[in-house]
Amino acid sequence: MTKSRIAAVDVGNDALKANFGRMENELYIPNVIAQDMEDRPVIGIEELDEKEVLDNIHIRVHSPALEENNSVYRVGNLATKTNNSTELDPGSSKSEEDQTLVMLFASLALDAVSNGVFKASKDDVIDANYTLGTGLPLREVKEGKDVGYRSQLLGSVHQVEFLVTPQHQGKKVNIKFDEVKVYPEGFAAYVNLIMDNDLKVINKELIDKQILIQDIGGLSTDIAVIRNRNVDDDKAQGFNLGVSESLEEIREEIRSKHGVELDSRRDVVDIITRKNDRHHIMVKGSRTNVHDITDHILLELAKKEYRFLRNVWAKNSQSEICYFVGGGSAVLKDYIKALNNKLDGYNIEFFEDENESIWMMANAYYKLVTDFVRKSGVNDESKEEDKKTAKAK
Repeated sequence: MTKSRIAAVDVGNDALKANFGRMENELYIPNVIAQDMEDRPVIGIEELDEKEVLDNIHIRVHSPALEENNSVYRVGNLATKTNNSTELDPGSSKSEEDQTLVMLFASLALDAVSNGVFKASKDDVIDANYTLGTGLPLREVKEGKDVGYRSQLLGSVHQVEFLVTPQHQGKKVNIKFDEVKVYPEGFAAYVNLIMDNDLKVINKELIDKQILIQDIGGLSTDIAVIRNRNVDDDKAQGFNLGVSESLEEIREEIRSKHGVELDSRRDVVDIITRKNDRHHIMVKGSRTNVHDITDHILLELAKKEYRFLRNVWAKNSQSEICYFVGGGSAVLKDYIKALNNKLDGYNIEFFEDENESIWMMANAYYKLVTDFVRKSGVNDESKEEDKKTAKAK
């Protein structure tokens, strides 16, 4: 019987974060794609090494789940170098966008060609089986969109063909899902807060508290209300606002004021959150402060996010703490803290390690889907890895 490999994939607006087989097997790809209308030049492609694969993802994707089937895409860093790259638009639903699926399939195919678990046939075709844990914004789950999303993935074969990609040119991966678990993002964040990587409870004091989790993403904001160890579906709220529009505004103002073209929203996030030279860019070789641009735009967004918190807390007055998670929280942390100190003084908490906040969803999906696999007895390839590790010790 073919082994099924665990995949935990968070297709975030900013980037895809994934864990395969084990939590340490991480993959990070900027969520940018570009449909390819022309052949890519292949100069020097054979000289590129394994490390440069992620900068040169060039694929054809065939799947009945896609509206535009059999199209060719540049994915991630390679897509940012084109004039027709796309990022998810504000107002769109993650579960209904081809881009979400293209990113998902690309990540699984990259894992399949490099993990050594799935063997290629003589004609370079790899059959790869996965048990997938992923998630959707609370708003989409409440609207029932998770059901359609899951059924699109199950029961079909999704093929990724590597075109001009170093190390993998000409390889084809047939992806099948043995099971797909789609979790509400707010609940996933809660699981990550209370469980360690081995699914042991670490924050016992949180288990029976009523807490809020405000997950600020690129396209949406979810505020989960956790009580009695579950998301209270009636009280939880999803808002059609994230950081994407503000990042685009910053990008546009930098372009018009300084004549500097930033490749993607990821570049804007880097300017806002990096440790050194924060809020600075290079203009004609000179280090230039853009704090005036970032400041007024992010403060306006922080005020809206703070209003969401205030409204939900008013309706759930016995809440004890609100945790801010997601990539958007890392961007807005300083502004929301300053507003809270000046205004209501709620008991709020951010993750000082921005990496932890960014990887929270992918890690939570890994914990949840691993727990599902253990309880259901799915034929999982990671059990074989565990046996090999035990023998080595």
